[in-house]
Amino acid sequence: MDHEVAALRRLIEDARRVVVFTGAGISTRSGIPDFRSPGGVWTRERPILFDEFLASEDARRETWRRRFAMQAVLRAARPNRGHVAVAALIACGKATVVVTQNIDGLHQASGVSGRQVIELHGNTTYATCLGCGERHEIDALAAAFARDGTAPRCTACAGLVKTATVSFGQAMPVVAMARAEAEMQAADLCLAVGSSLVVYPAAGLPVAAKRGGARLVILNREVTPLDGLADLVLHREIGATLGATLGAAVGVQ
Repeated sequence: MDHEVAALRRLIEDARRVVVFTGAGISTRSGIPDFRSPGGVWTRERPILFDEFLASEDARRETWRRRFAMQAVLRAARPNRGHVAVAALIACGKATVVVTQNIDGLHQASGVSGRQVIELHGNTTYATCLGCGERHEIDALAAAFARDGTAPRCTACAGLVKTATVSFGQAMPVVAMARAEAEMQAADLCLAVGSSLVVYPAAGLPVAAKRGGARLVILNREVTPLDGLADLVLHREIGATLGATLGAAVGVQ
């Protein structure tokens, strides 16, 4: 066991209440594309703003075209070693929740209860009506879109239907943010995994944990703006590092 893994193991073993904060980097090994990093999706396609989605049928069609183009990738994605290690950390009672910027549902697929996953940016595996809140399944929407190329409308109220994600310019989910803030304040260790820590207000949560007295660990392959604030920084491959650390700490192989 090298010194960085040993240091992370000691911090986890000494902690009474861990909160895990995850970003895109934990899911790239599962085949989920990174949107923000160099070469990521948003370097090739400009994000469509929430106001544009509301105002323009063309913007809605393009939003849905992009989403349906990703369906095969999302359907094929499976939790990787990083997700499994985080799930084990929660199962053994060390961690209370996963606070995630990800929208892929892979934490739930790894065995973490939906009640213990706080999704700051929503979830792209289903859609909701912006008018009445009715849930819509992606496969049914994709079949209708393939027939006529029309952006989906709600079958209950004819309102606009959008993936259950938070777009640029859309308000953050109030309940999820409040829960995340409370968890950060209660934690004595915040483990930030696979996040560039540049997207606010989400990136402010590990800062709040640190200012509230928690230790802060950053595990990310690239340098982040918060590295100087952390008690331990590991620029390493996420799944292998978590697997080695938590394998020793909580029995993950």
